[in-house]
Amino acid sequence: MGDIEPGTLVVRRAEASDRTALTETDPIAAAGDRARRAGIRRWCEQGLALLAEDARGPVGYGVLEYTFFEQGFLTLLTVAPAARRQGVAARLLTAVEAACTTPKLFTSTNVSNQPMQRLLLRAGWQPAGLVHGLDDGDPELFYLCPPANLSRSSTLRTFPETVMGKESRS
Repeated sequence: MGDIEPGTLVVRRAEASDRTALTETDPIAAAGDRARRAGIRRWCEQGLALLAEDARGPVGYGVLEYTFFEQGFLTLLTVAPAARRQGVAARLLTAVEAACTTPKLFTSTNVSNQPMQRLLLRAGWQPAGLVHGLDDGDPELFYLCPPANLSRSSTLRTFPETVMGKESRS
């Protein structure tokens, strides 16, 4: 997988038929993790996954759920290893913000996950807490999306498709 051409990245809601393709972009699922594969199936069937794809196919996905005190929660954001550092994660984050229907949006990441922390801080997310004991020896940092991102993103609610940097209106 080479560089992603600017303007070719599309984010849309994943469908049940996208399950296999999402599994292939996710290193944990691709390695055979049954729980992750089951999650991908459920997220696709329930319309909770947002899929980023270019002309060659899927390159990553994000999962938006509402199980965290009935607020939006970015459960997972992953990009295929060959598509990293090309703006895919930032575009997925913006798409999740745009899709969120609650006044607050949270996420979490392990303390060891420096790339995700940098992405969130660049996007203006604020640290909201620290929880020990979820992963052995690697505390979980929680972040809160700034309300301005949700307000800004409400104008982007044009799913099923949003093109990188521009809205796509069909």
